[in-house]
Amino acid sequence: MTSVQRPTLASPLRDAVGAKTANALAEKLDLQTVGDLLHHYPRRYAERGEVSDLGALEIGEHVTVAAKIEKISVRPMRQKPRSKMLEVTVTDGRRNLQLTFFNQAWREKQLTLGRWGLFSGKVGQFRDKLQLNQPDYQLLAEPGELADGEGSNALAEFANALIPVYPAAANVPTWVIARAVRATLDIVADVDDPMPEGIRRRRHLVELSTALRAIHQPASKTELYQARHRLKWDEAFGLQATLAKRRLAAAARPATARPSRPGGLLTAFEAALPFALTEGQAEVGQEIADDLAAAHPMHRLLQGEVGSGKTVVAVRAMLQVVDAGGQAALLAPTEVLAAQHARSIRAMLGPMARAGELDAAETATRVALLTGSLPAAARRAALAEAADGTAGIVVGTHALLSEGVEFADLGLVVIDEQHRFGVEQRDALRAKAGETPPHVLVMTATPIPRTVAMTVFGDLETSALTQLPSGRSPIATSVVPVAEKPAWLARAWQRVAEEVAAGHQAYVVCPRIGEALAGDAEEEPGSAASDQERAGGGRRAGGADDPEVEPPPEDDASAKRPPLAVLDVAPRLAEGPLAELRIGVLHGKLPPDEKDAVMADFAARRLDVLVATTVIEVGVDVPNSTVMVIMDADRFGVSQLHQLRGRVGRGSAAGLCLLVTDAPAGTKARERLDAVASTTDGFELAQLDLEQRREGDVLGVAQSGRRSRLKLLSLLHDEELIRDARTEAMTLVAEDPELRAYPGLAAAVDALVDADAADYLEKT
Repeated sequence: MTSVQRPTLASPLRDAVGAKTANALAEKLDLQTVGDLLHHYPRRYAERGEVSDLGALEIGEHVTVAAKIEKISVRPMRQKPRSKMLEVTVTDGRRNLQLTFFNQAWREKQLTLGRWGLFSGKVGQFRDKLQLNQPDYQLLAEPGELADGEGSNALAEFANALIPVYPAAANVPTWVIARAVRATLDIVADVDDPMPEGIRRRRHLVELSTALRAIHQPASKTELYQARHRLKWDEAFGLQATLAKRRLAAAARPATARPSRPGGLLTAFEAALPFALTEGQAEVGQEIADDLAAAHPMHRLLQGEVGSGKTVVAVRAMLQVVDAGGQAALLAPTEVLAAQHARSIRAMLGPMARAGELDAAETATRVALLTGSLPAAARRAALAEAADGTAGIVVGTHALLSEGVEFADLGLVVIDEQHRFGVEQRDALRAKAGETPPHVLVMTATPIPRTVAMTVFGDLETSALTQLPSGRSPIATSVVPVAEKPAWLARAWQRVAEEVAAGHQAYVVCPRIGEALAGDAEEEPGSAASDQERAGGGRRAGGADDPEVEPPPEDDASAKRPPLAVLDVAPRLAEGPLAELRIGVLHGKLPPDEKDAVMADFAARRLDVLVATTVIEVGVDVPNSTVMVIMDADRFGVSQLHQLRGRVGRGSAAGLCLLVTDAPAGTKARERLDAVASTTDGFELAQLDLEQRREGDVLGVAQSGRRSRLKLLSLLHDEELIRDARTEAMTLVAEDPELRAYPGLAAAVDALVDADAADYLEKT
C-alpha cells in the first residue's frame, strides 16, 4: 500500500487546503506555500470574556475586533425608505463601534444582545463615530451551546482559551485563515529545524515545529511566549547573519583613510570661528575625526535638533577630508537649502573658500554649488571644479546624482535631512567615489524608524547633539481637535492675529497645493522623500469596497475628505479670520523667481502670514516667525511635523505650533500628534513611529512592494534578543562565511533576506 506524501513547508498551499481556499489566500494575502501560511502569524489573541481596545482602531484599516453586542436597531434608509438598515452597536466597555448592514435585517435574529463575537471589516467614520460597514462576523459559542451560523466544525478554532486573530483581508476573514491553518497543521510533515543545536541549547529555544504549532494553537500563555521567542530569534538571527556577511565584505574593501593634518584648512577654520564649540560639538567632532582617520568606511548618523550646530560639525569633517587630499559632497533635499548651505559655508570659510582668487588664503579650496536650475555657464563651471578637484566641497541637490557629475577624489558624502532621500538616491552619490567607498555622514533632526532600526541592529554608528545654542527659544506645541472642539480653530486664528499684532509673523501649512495644479503631498521638484516616512503621514478613506455590497448612503461621511490645500485655504483666510493681515502663498510648483520673491517679501516682513506646503520644511530661516498652524496635521509624518515646527522660535521670542486635526480621540493618528506635542526629542519621536509602524522597511519592503519579513521582531521590546542573535551570528559567520556546514540555515537566512533585500542593505 502506497503512503500518501505529506506536504512540506515548500509545498504549494493547495496541497494542504484545496484549490479554492488556496486561491483566495494567494489573491488576497499573497500566501503561496504551506510555509507562507504557517508564517502568517496571528496579529493578536482574543480571550473569552476579554474585549478589544476599540480606541486603537485607525480609519481605513481592515480590522477584526472581539466585542459584545450592546444595542440593535432597524430603520428605513434615508434615500430608499423601502429598504432597511440594521445598526448594531458593540462595545469594549469604554468605547462603542457601530456595525451597519444594508437590506439585511434578517441578521437581527443572529446578532442578539449580550452575545460575544469577532467582527471584521474596514474602519470608516460617520458623524465622528467609528463604524464597520457590512462587516463579516463569527459569533462565539457560549459555554455548553453553539453559536448561530456555521455550526460546531466552523467554531472549533475558537475552542481554546486563546483565540488567534489574523491579519485578514476582504472576503478572507480571520476565521477562514484559522481553519486553513488548523487543516494544514493536521497534515504537514515534520519540520526540520535549521538552527544549530548548540545555539538552540545555549539560547533556550524550542524547536521550530513546536514554535509553529504553538504560535497558532497555544495551549497557554507560557507556550505562546516560547513560540514567539523562537520565531523572533529566527528573524533576528537571519538579519544579523546577513549584516555580519556584509561587514566582512566591507572589511575586505577598505576606504581611504583621511587623517587630520595640523596646519591645514581645519586648523585655520577653527581658529577663525567667532564662537566656541559646545562640549557636544567638540565630542562628536572627535568621534567623526577618528572615523575618518580609519581605513574602513565611516557610516555614522548625526542627530540633533534644528539649530543644534550639525552644519559646523559637518564642515569640520569636510575640511579634514580636504586637508587629506580628498573632496566632500553635501547633498541637500531642496535648492533653497543647498544654496543656503553653500552661502553659509563660504561665509564661514571666507578667504579659505576662494582658491584662485586674489584674496584667497594660502591654503584655500573652493565651494561649488550644483542644482537643477543653475544657468548653463554656472553649471559647466561647477562640474569642472568638481571633476578636476578644484572644489574641495561640492554642495548640491539631486543634481549631484546626475550622469556627467564626476569627482576627482570623493572621500566624504554628507547627507542633510536624510529622511528626505531614498536609499537608492544616497547610494547613487556614494557610487561616484568609484571602487573605493567614501566615508558617509547622514544628518537629521528626527531619524526615521528605519534608521533607528539600523542603529539597534548594530549597523549604523550614532552621534547626538543634545545642546542647543544659547538664545534659542523654546517651542510649545498643542493639538487643536476641531471635530470635538470646533471653537479651538477660531482661537488658533486669534493667536495668529495676536502674534502679528505683536510684530511677529506666522506660517500656515497645508498638505496639498490645490486642485488647480493637481498638487498632492508637497515635494520640491526632483526630490523624493523616503517611502517609509511618507507612508506614515496619511490615513486612507473608510467605507465598503466590495462591489457586491450595497454602498453606504450618500449622507455617509465615512469616506475621508481630500486633504486641505494651500490654494483653497489661503483665500478663505484672506476673506475670513485673517482678513486684516498680509497673506502670501508658497509652494514647490511656483516658478523659481516667484518663489524667491515670496520668500524675500516674508523675510523682509512685507508679509504677515505665509500659507505654504512642506516646501518650508527645511532651509527657511525667518527668526521673526513665532507661530505655525499645521492643517490636517494627521496627514503628515512625525519627521515632517518635527521639522516643520523647527521653522518657528528661531529668534528671541518663543515659538508656538498648533496641530489642527479632525482625527478622533484615541486613534493612532491622535496618539501620534499628542506625542509630537509632548516632546522635542527626535529619537523619542522616531521610537513613536516604531511603535505605530514597526521597522519592516529595514529590509526594503516599501521599495520592493513585498510583505514585511520581520513579522514579530520589535526594536522596542527585543533589543536584548537582537544583541544575542548578533553575537551568535557573528561567531558563526566568522567561522563559516557562507554557512556551508549549515545548508538549511543558509536557506532560511536567504528566505528572510533575499538577494533584493541584501542589495538594499548594502546600499544603506
